[in-house]
Amino acid sequence: MPSVSTLTANDPVLLVQLSDSHLYAEADRTLLGMNTRDSLTAVIELVRAQQPRVDLVIATGDLSQDGTLASYQLFRHLSEQIDAPARWIPGNHDEPQVMAQAAVQSSLLEPLLDIGNWRITLLDSAVPGSVPGYLQDDQLQLLARALSEAPERHHLVCFHHHPVLIGCPWMEPIGLRNPEALFAVLDRFPQVRAVLWGHVHQEVDQLRNNVRLLASPSTCIQFEPGSEDFRVDTLAPGYRWLRLLPDGRLETGVERVIGFDFTVDYGSDGY
Repeated sequence: MPSVSTLTANDPVLLVQLSDSHLYAEADRTLLGMNTRDSLTAVIELVRAQQPRVDLVIATGDLSQDGTLASYQLFRHLSEQIDAPARWIPGNHDEPQVMAQAAVQSSLLEPLLDIGNWRITLLDSAVPGSVPGYLQDDQLQLLARALSEAPERHHLVCFHHHPVLIGCPWMEPIGLRNPEALFAVLDRFPQVRAVLWGHVHQEVDQLRNNVRLLASPSTCIQFEPGSEDFRVDTLAPGYRWLRLLPDGRLETGVERVIGFDFTVDYGSDGY
């Protein structure tokens, strides 16, 4: 796996976020009518076409829909087509022990990474058997330690569940259940620049206390922004790129696959 050690504190960092791939072991399985293997493959092809140099790939949860070892091995195989080191964090659909088997002999599950002039902290907000998320004490302590030990670096914090309201009432009960505990830690450290998550299958870009709050499309189905009840959007699968600059500024954008035909099938396997 490629190394990040060649980047200096003066180099920008190009990060790609893949989120909510919901892979199955079987090649023909679909989620609400979309073949999630095909959609992830298309997104990865788009990344490779658009980003000639990627410094880090972060997968922000729900890599698998069925929790099988084969689905995680497939995610690893497909995502390794992007020539960059990678990190994974679990979502509510994931099976962490199985994910760990697929990540064996790798740094995929390491929660801290110093790259360029930045420190990236990856937290586990998933709760076994639960759709909503929660940051346990050990995760909050990990975050506080990561921030306090690197005051000279700019910080990006990543996890799966949304910590703020995003304007979708049906998703309000299934986000992070203790966001006040998260922000109580973040507010103590002025070097925090951004928070990045998945779960919501749509683009979010907010600002809180000068900290950028970002969520991103799924590599498969998208949820309709502003929807009162569960609804799938017609937007295509996509990914987010982030350019982490040495001075703490952040440039980011969302890219989507062109020409990916998809008809929602609410009667098929559901989310």
